[in-house]
Amino acid sequence: MNKIRKGDQVIVIAGRDKGKRGVVTLRSDDSHVVVEGVNQVKKHTKPNPLKGTTGGIVDKTMPIHQSNIAIFNAASGKADRVGIKLQADGKRVRVYKSSGEEIKAA
Repeated sequence: MNKIRKGDQVIVIAGRDKGKRGVVTLRSDDSHVVVEGVNQVKKHTKPNPLKGTTGGIVDKTMPIHQSNIAIFNAASGKADRVGIKLQADGKRVRVYKSSGEEIKAA
């Protein structure tokens, strides 16, 4: 079970974008996620008339390692850790470590 999933509100805790918040838009692999507005790079692209794209410099969002982000707890307004709790019916749910409150799926 991934502790950080697509649609989660996260905050960057390390790196050049430290303190920025955003929503996870994609899990690129087991350890990297794409967060909107975080880790923006400028990519130089060549024009491709067959695809109808023009050349130039475009802003692109690159993946960031999941160890550099933490889930954002709206109740406390801070970053929080994620724990897994087993319910009585055998279902596993994600909870905030600080409060024990269940994380609602987006």
